[in-house]
Amino acid sequence: MKTKTIVIVEDNELNLELAIDLLEIHGYNVLGIRSAEEALHLIARLQPDLVLMDIALPGMDGLEAAKRLKSDEKTVHIPVVVVSAHAMQGDRESAVSAGCAGYMTKPIQTRTFVQSIEKLMEEIDDLRMSSR
Repeated sequence: MKTKTIVIVEDNELNLELAIDLLEIHGYNVLGIRSAEEALHLIARLQPDLVLMDIALPGMDGLEAAKRLKSDEKTVHIPVVVVSAHAMQGDRESAVSAGCAGYMTKPIQTRTFVQSIEKLMEEIDDLRMSSR
């Protein structure tokens, strides 16, 4: 089984480092990107297995970036999970309407973060298998 690649789009350095460390410890290839604009180009080229996208990014926000990924034939198949500290009413619905596969709140829970990601990836894989 190939090692899964996860791209994390997060402008907060501490949050980014924590998420990368937790995922790398569990054997994932992880790339951290600090802006949505840079992410759009790299995600199309890298074709990761999952994207974790912060909403509050400088310049283009994460929901706009997710919409663009979901409207591009090169990236439409890549699952995007929104990660946000702004757990406002309607955020989850906005993420779903942008085409996101899931929604997580920050701060991430270090004890359950990787398990949550693994569960999400299993659910996404199961959906892909059942739609074939």
